[in-house]
Amino acid sequence: MAGRGKTGTWCSAPNCGLTRYRNSDVSFFRFPREEARCKKWAINCRRRDLAGKTALEMKSRTFCARHFETSQFYNPESRNRLNKNAVPTIFNVPNPPPRIDSRRKPPKPRAPPVVGPLNRSQSHFDSLPVYDLVVIGGGSGGLACAKEAADLGKKVAVLDSVSPSPQGTTWGLGGTCVNVGCIPKKLMHHASMIGHTMTDAPAYGWTTPHVLKHNWTDLIEAVQGHVKSLNWGHRVQLKSKNVEYVNALGTMWNASVVRATFDNGSLKLFKALNVVVAVGTRPRYPIVPGAEKYCISSDDLFSMSEPPGNTLVVGASYVALECAGFLTGLGFDTTVMMRSIPLRGFDQQMASLIKDNMASAGTKFLDGAVPVSVEKRNDSKLLVNYTQDGAVQSGVYDTVLMAAGREALTSDLGLAAIGVHVHPESNKILGSAADSERSSVEHIYAIGDVLHGKPELTPVAVKAGKLLAARMFSKAKQKMDYEKVPTTVFTPLEYSCVGLSEETAIDKYGDDKIDVYHAFYKPLEYTVSARSADQCYMKMVCAREGDQAVLGIHFLGPNAGEVIQGFALAMKCGLTRRDVSTTVGIHPTCAEELIRLHITKRSGLDATVTGC
Repeated sequence: MAGRGKTGTWCSAPNCGLTRYRNSDVSFFRFPREEARCKKWAINCRRRDLAGKTALEMKSRTFCARHFETSQFYNPESRNRLNKNAVPTIFNVPNPPPRIDSRRKPPKPRAPPVVGPLNRSQSHFDSLPVYDLVVIGGGSGGLACAKEAADLGKKVAVLDSVSPSPQGTTWGLGGTCVNVGCIPKKLMHHASMIGHTMTDAPAYGWTTPHVLKHNWTDLIEAVQGHVKSLNWGHRVQLKSKNVEYVNALGTMWNASVVRATFDNGSLKLFKALNVVVAVGTRPRYPIVPGAEKYCISSDDLFSMSEPPGNTLVVGASYVALECAGFLTGLGFDTTVMMRSIPLRGFDQQMASLIKDNMASAGTKFLDGAVPVSVEKRNDSKLLVNYTQDGAVQSGVYDTVLMAAGREALTSDLGLAAIGVHVHPESNKILGSAADSERSSVEHIYAIGDVLHGKPELTPVAVKAGKLLAARMFSKAKQKMDYEKVPTTVFTPLEYSCVGLSEETAIDKYGDDKIDVYHAFYKPLEYTVSARSADQCYMKMVCAREGDQAVLGIHFLGPNAGEVIQGFALAMKCGLTRRDVSTTVGIHPTCAEELIRLHITKRSGLDATVTGC
C-alpha cells in the first residue's frame, strides 16, 4: 500500500520497497484518480484478491521512478490528460520532482537524468559522495560485511541486482541462500521427510489415510512466503543500521568508483574507499542444444507454480542429489543423470552409500551418461538425447533440472580493467597470500563463493565478511580459518562431515599413518517401523601416533548436521581419539555411537553395532 507518514513515502509496487526519506535521491510519482490499470501491480501482486485493481480502486497510489514507467494507462487519451509539461520519468537528482497535477503550473526544468555515458572529468568524481565501503552483492556474505562495517560507524552502501535465469526467474534481497538455496532447499527436504514419517506412523499406532497426497502449490506458496519475509527482514536490518541499499547492478567504473546500473538504464556512481565483491555464483548450463531454452535450474525449482512431474536431474553435485532426493520423497518420478562420480570432493565411501540409499527409495540413476540435446515435443514434454556406454539413447520427461555445477559471473564486473586478477578456469577472484580475501588491488576484496579455492558455504561467507569488516575498520587482526569447516548434504539420509575425507587423509599422511574407526548402526526410531538402516554409517579418521588427533569425522543418518556441529567445535579445539573415548555419550541417540566407536577398518572386524 502507498502512504505518507513521519518517515516518508514508499512505493506501492509489490516487491519494490523503495522509500523516499528526507535527503533521498529516489524520485516518486503519484497517479491521479483515473480509471487506469497499473501493470506492475497486477504482475507482481502475490495476493490474488488485489491483482488487477484499477488506479481508482487503489485510490491515489504512489510509485517510485523505477516503476512509474511500467505503470501506464490502458487508455491513451486518459494518459494525455496528464500534465504535458511533466518532468521526465527517471531522475537522479537530490530532490524528487513535484507531484503531477494538471491544476498547477508546470514546474521549472530540472537537471536531466544521469543516463548513458557519464562525465569522466576529475571535478565530476570529486563531487561524488565518499563511502567507506561499497559492497557489490546482497547475499549472506555481503550483507554480513556491510552490517558489521555499519556497526563500526562507517558509511556503507550495498548494491544488489538479480539477473533473470534463462527461464526468467528473479528474486529479492538475500542472495542464493535465502532465495534459491539453503532455506527453500531445507524446507523442501523437510517436507519430504514428513512424508516418510507419515509412512512410519501406523507402526506407532497412528491411523493415517491409505493414500498420502501432497499439494505442490501449497508447499511452494508456504516456502515463498517465508522467503519473502526474509527478504523484507534484510531490508529492515539494512535500514536500521543506516546501510544504503541500492537495487541495481554494481560494476567497477574505475579503481575507486562503483557504477550502479538500474533496470531502466539509469546510472549512479559511488566513490568507495573500499570495495567488497560478494556476487556469489549461478548455475552453469552445459553447452547442449536446448538446455538453456527448455531446462530449469535450482534458480527456478523453488518457485515453480506447477508440479515438476517426471523429472530428470542432470548432474551429481550436492545440489543435484538434494533436489532429486526431495522430489522423490514428494512423490515425483525422478532420475539422476551422472557423468562420473557422485559428490565429487566429498568422501567417496559416504557418497556411494548416499547413492545406494536414494536408489533404494526410488530414485533412478543413469550412470556414465552425458546429455546431447534437449527438444520440446508437441505435447510439451521434453525429449532428452544422451550418450551412455558409447550408445545414443533418449528419454522423455516433464522437467529437466540442470545441476551440473555453478560458475562465478565476474567477467562483466569490470575487474580486469582495474587489475583485479581472477582464476582463468573458475573466473573467481584470486586472494593474496597475506590476506585470503584481499584481491590483487589493495582496497578491493572478495568473500564467499566468488573467492577462488574457498568452501562455497553460506556460514563461511558470513564469518569471512564479518571478520573482514572488523579488520578493515577496527584494530582486529583475526582472519578467516578455512580449515575444518563442517557441512551437511541434505539428501534423504543426511550426510554431514568435518575435516579430511579418508582419501585425502591417505594422500596427505599415508595409509600406514592413519586409522579409521567406523560403525554401521541403526537409529532407534527405525526399529519399530522396521525402516531399513543399511546405509546408516559413521567413521572417524585419526592419526595413528600419540593421542591420535582426529583428522575427519563423517556421519550418515538422521539429523546429521545437528550431530556434527558440536564435533566441529571440538575439532577446532584439537580433538583427539583419546578425548572421544573418555567422553560420556547421551543415550539413546545416534550421536552417542560416535563416542562409542572402537573398531578400525584395519582390524577387519564386523563394524555393525549391536545391543542397546
